[in-house]
Amino acid sequence: MFTSSETPIIAAVVLVAFGILGWGFYRAKPFGKLGILAWLQSVVLMAPWLLFFGCFAAGIYINIAGVLLLLVASTGVYIFLGKQLRDAGQDAILKQRATERLAAETSEAANSPKNGNNSAVVAELKPEEMTIPEEDLHTIKGIFGIDTFFATETIPYQEGAIFKGNLRGEPEEVHNRLTKSLQGRLGDKYRLFLVENTDGKPVMIVLPSRNDPRPMQLPQKVFAVILLLATIATSLEASGLLLNFDLFSSPSRFPEALPIGLGICTILIAHEIGHWILAQRHQVRLSLPFFLPAVQIGSFGAITRFESLLPNRKALFDIALAGPAFGGIVSLLMLVTGLLLSHPGSLFQLPNQFFQGSILVGSLARVVLGAAVKAPLVNVHPLVIIGWLGLVITALNLMPAGQLDGGRIVQAIYGRKTAGRATFATLALLALVSLGNTLAMYWAIVIFFLQRDAERPSLNEVTEPDDARAALGLLALFLMISTLLPLTPSLAGRLGIG
Repeated sequence: MFTSSETPIIAAVVLVAFGILGWGFYRAKPFGKLGILAWLQSVVLMAPWLLFFGCFAAGIYINIAGVLLLLVASTGVYIFLGKQLRDAGQDAILKQRATERLAAETSEAANSPKNGNNSAVVAELKPEEMTIPEEDLHTIKGIFGIDTFFATETIPYQEGAIFKGNLRGEPEEVHNRLTKSLQGRLGDKYRLFLVENTDGKPVMIVLPSRNDPRPMQLPQKVFAVILLLATIATSLEASGLLLNFDLFSSPSRFPEALPIGLGICTILIAHEIGHWILAQRHQVRLSLPFFLPAVQIGSFGAITRFESLLPNRKALFDIALAGPAFGGIVSLLMLVTGLLLSHPGSLFQLPNQFFQGSILVGSLARVVLGAAVKAPLVNVHPLVIIGWLGLVITALNLMPAGQLDGGRIVQAIYGRKTAGRATFATLALLALVSLGNTLAMYWAIVIFFLQRDAERPSLNEVTEPDDARAALGLLALFLMISTLLPLTPSLAGRLGIG
């Protein structure tokens, strides 16, 4: 039987699950067969995690074999639905292209006495209303054509222009082709963006390259170094507190705090190396990381800005995921290694209730340590503590909000509108949790004042990441939840923890 304290949790899980599925179906229904197939893909991807957490809330434990079976089954159904979606989408694209080509040929015939080139501009504002020089504007229009992007309207926008029209071909291929054509004619003077208009149709936006992100100035670099030193200090202080002493009051005990402090810094460095490697692969420049010191856990991670425009949403996803992937893998290896090395007489003795604070850590501890977690005090190796802290830091950065790694992942997969809603929901949830958890309050303040805005659009904002990236993104969010979500008392009792 469920206790009265667990009933609201179960009800919340059920309501949230049905709310997400219902909202997705409502948005997908207007798109017909394509929308329903895409919605079913989302259901298939979410089903294992919803079932997993729903059972956890209900006090039912699904072992690792069951989880793997669910994942394999959902992956197979997801691939099948993806094939159906691509087939249906290809039919829709062929019909759309045939209609557009017929309309374009009719338009060309009507405008041929007035305009002999391929870029037929039907409704055009006066050149003097444009901030782009007339000669440059004429050159830019010349890159468009009936086989790439059939421009029908030119609208001033900031220091550039918006070109409405009909996209011909695959968005990524067309954008790459037009970008090369623009660079060949005007060099590095302008940037070409492919985005969706408010009506959901692709439009081209041309902006001067002087609006590109600016590199860090000397004061910013100095500030980044100061934050790095402060983070090293708080990592060492957190180590001291774990060892039951205040390093600032007892600096002579610095050697005792050094190993754990170095472990925390290693995880932070691995995280930033992941970002840097994938940024180099996509030829994107990153700023120096602005580390966020925190006495409770050593650091909240780092704020890293893009110093160049992103080519597409796939690059945004890869760079955002790489940091948590590198840092999370290092943390998980430390945690598992520490559990394997734990023995009676290890440095730390933790009350077994500590392992109820995380589904992921508690489950791993039960698998590796076995019946040892039933003891009032559990002996653990220092690597367990370091790995656990690393997983918490990684999970905090995977929260789907603003310019956090998790927020960037959601923006890359689902778009800016969904990312904005996820940011609002995350801040609201953190505000509720902060009533009983100061760490959540600090993190909510950091996000609200420093990280709540979405990332600026990429050059190709239309092309979405592939299915594999979407699955990896959902896996990352699942690991974030399983790290931060505590075990229910009944489930902890079933597992023999506490």
